Amino acid sequence: MIYTNPFSTLAGTISPVAMQSFIIAMVILIAVGTIIQMIHHKNITYFFNNAKKAKLSATKELSAGEKTAIIAKTAVVDIGTTSELGFGKRRLAHVLGMYGTILFWIASVVLVFSYTGTGKSNSEIWSMLWHVGAILTCLGGYWFWFFLRVDVSSEAHPWYRIIKADLFVLALLACATFGLAWSYTQFNGQVGLSYLFLILFVTANIVLFGGVYWSKFAHMFYKPGAAIQKNLAEADGSRDNLPPPADAPEQFGLGIKREQPKHY
Repeated sequence: MIYTNPFSTLAGTISPVAMQSFIIAMVILIAVGTIIQMIHHKNITYFFNNAKKAKLSATKELSAGEKTAIIAKTAVVDIGTTSELGFGKRRLAHVLGMYGTILFWIASVVLVFSYTGTGKSNSEIWSMLWHVGAILTCLGGYWFWFFLRVDVSSEAHPWYRIIKADLFVLALLACATFGLAWSYTQFNGQVGLSYLFLILFVTANIVLFGGVYWSKFAHMFYKPGAAIQKNLAEADGSRDNLPPPADAPEQFGLGIKREQPKHY
């Protein structure tokens, strides 16, 4: 199963053009949802105004090379490894989910556009990456959902409590889970179940990409920009208009050792 392209098998029933059109429609939904959210919440306006204000209090003029180095380091360390979460289970779960999702999405596009349709060959590598990406997404996502969410692990809420902010992670998990279930049942010739899971897979994608405005999906675009701005502000001395650090070291006393840190 893991080396089989599920979209190629589906091409006998659904036109590859229809699949490609669906992917294009999902990309358009991402763009439209993100733009509407930026206009409504004025995120870009805030970032530009904050950067302009911070520049006035900068103590050092950064060269183009320094800015490039900071941006590159931020992309590799802060964004690529989610370093703001520190070392531990929470960071590992996010990394599994993040890279699993990236693999899952890229492999979906490559399989549909390059390896699905009449006369198209099968790619075992991309088929494997599609399945591995979905599995990693499930590992990281379910680990986060059941054990690492702040309101569950620190505030004693039940794992099944759902709020609007959970739309992104639940829709993402549904996409990966139903995608794997569809591939498995299709590979094993379970026609009825395969069509059921295909419908659920498509529905989950529509909810995920169509719900950008209401979910945390757009935060994937804001967080890299915020991290870059923060590191640039620290390098030029503006510090986002915050006061400089105190000369004395931070003192917390012995009380901080009385419990395992679980407050985020």
